[in-house]
Amino acid sequence: MPVGTGDVPPAPGNQSGPEVRPSEYGDDTVTDTSTPRAEQPLDDEAPTEAAPVEGEREENGAETAPSKAAGEGDLFRQSEIAADYVEGLLDILDYDGDIDELVSGGRPMVEVVGGRLQNLVGQRGATLEALQELARLAVFRQTGSPSRLLLDVGGYRATRRKELAAVARNAVEKVKEHGDLVRLEPMSAFERKCVHDVVNAIDGVESESEGVEPNRRIVVRAAD
Repeated sequence: MPVGTGDVPPAPGNQSGPEVRPSEYGDDTVTDTSTPRAEQPLDDEAPTEAAPVEGEREENGAETAPSKAAGEGDLFRQSEIAADYVEGLLDILDYDGDIDELVSGGRPMVEVVGGRLQNLVGQRGATLEALQELARLAVFRQTGSPSRLLLDVGGYRATRRKELAAVARNAVEKVKEHGDLVRLEPMSAFERKCVHDVVNAIDGVESESEGVEPNRRIVVRAAD
């Protein structure tokens, strides 16, 4: 069953819910809400025009010093709120899936496992990213605080990380062999973060993002 905007329950406190408009390219969904930009949940994997919030991790892996880390209980509460939201979505779609809420790496997580869930992932994770933003908004509506919630369905993110690690290593090999920079195909913020993490762990090369969504991509080059 395709997942459309009419299938997604509105986040608590927002009767109409945000409008999710998938773009022509995979992960670059655009979420329109009436919430002012400064009040929307922060995406620690995506670059922003504003200065990074303390304690958040930028796309290229740099991290600022946290001013006050959220407690384990607060993070788990965020995962519970998001899990309830996702459970409501599965009920509407009549999908069966096991939902686990947990805290890993200092961030709340919700994992959905089960058959017939591919429609919740979408092409290159486009639907998954949209649902993650809706779940983060649900958390924000109840707690009043932005969330770094990570949503995964059917182990998609773990599989995609492995694929992107191979892409990153291949780009590094080309740079070291020929010396020329390598431009990768446009990627989502999540995908770019995965590539940056791999490249930044290898001596002699560096990476940066260029362009604007939905055509923002990574450039890998020899380090200065």
